[in-house]
Amino acid sequence: MNYKSLIREIPDFPKPGILFYDITTLLKDPQGYRAVIEDFTAHYRDARVSKVVGIESRGFILGAPLAYNLGAGFVPVRKAGKLPADVFEVKYNLEYGSSSLAIHRDAVAMEERVLVVDDLLATGGTAAATVDLLRKLGAEIVGCAFMIELGFLQGRQKIEDCAIHSLMTYN
Repeated sequence: MNYKSLIREIPDFPKPGILFYDITTLLKDPQGYRAVIEDFTAHYRDARVSKVVGIESRGFILGAPLAYNLGAGFVPVRKAGKLPADVFEVKYNLEYGSSSLAIHRDAVAMEERVLVVDDLLATGGTAAATVDLLRKLGAEIVGCAFMIELGFLQGRQKIEDCAIHSLMTYN
């Protein structure tokens, strides 16, 4: 399927000079959305994934149905202050400022095989922070899966030690 034909490009959003790749147009297309989940499922079917970790918030949209298809559990990684139980938290730098992510301390067991999922790999900061959190819990990272990769931002360099699978790349 030509996924790029289902992605709306919005210039100058959220600020001038940025070209925003809007996935909502793909998500509302039943065949497109189904194809994305099925492509990810086919790629990871034999990887013995026990947990799919979705990064807030669009990683939830992709990660939950993928976890269901793989017969795995689903774990959300959230912004700080959003999870009710004891958490591990990591702060990381963004292009303009910093942020933090959290995961429940009991979300993943030692050496459990996990797959990280998000809609977009841009500069790699969020994905790298998520991988760091999971490693603090002792997880084995099976891979990092993204619907879109912005190759020109070289985000994969921040998670070089993670097997990366992207369905489409913009260079």
